[in-house]
Amino acid sequence: MKNILVVFTISLFLFSCKTATKNEEKNTGTAAIEIVETPVLTLGEFDSKASDFVSKEIKVQGIVDHVCKHGGKKILLVTDEGDAHVFSEERFDESLKGSEISLTGIVLEERIDEAYLLKMEEDNIKSHSEGKSNEEQFNNKKKHLQNYRDQMKADGTDHISNYSLQYVSHEIVE
Repeated sequence: MKNILVVFTISLFLFSCKTATKNEEKNTGTAAIEIVETPVLTLGEFDSKASDFVSKEIKVQGIVDHVCKHGGKKILLVTDEGDAHVFSEERFDESLKGSEISLTGIVLEERIDEAYLLKMEEDNIKSHSEGKSNEEQFNNKKKHLQNYRDQMKADGTDHISNYSLQYVSHEIVE
């Protein structure tokens, strides 16, 4: 009786293994693996092509020109052809300054439109009336906001887009 039970258990085990293998083969045969390459942009073409990649991941390469000293969460990546501001949740290592890196990031867009400018004007007036800014700062901010309006009018558009990158990862280029 023991022998029959042992043979039955072994048979059941072998049968279940073969069935699992066949199912794995069937599933493997129908599953398609999609490999998506991260687009690479030069910093020279970043501003002109960034609108096509808003909220998408891209790669760029350049030299770390500046690591923000106030929080360390911003860097300026540059080449002779262009630049890009990069923001991170974590501090960048100060030793990156001067290094050439290949950086992966998500394209961010800041839109400056009339509503944005009106809010900035309101904040400027409030800041000045509360004594947080002097007359020169107040007037400089007014001029700056007017420059945005003049640029939109000259370009025949209702907004200005400033593009930057949200940091994902980087590698130092040797």
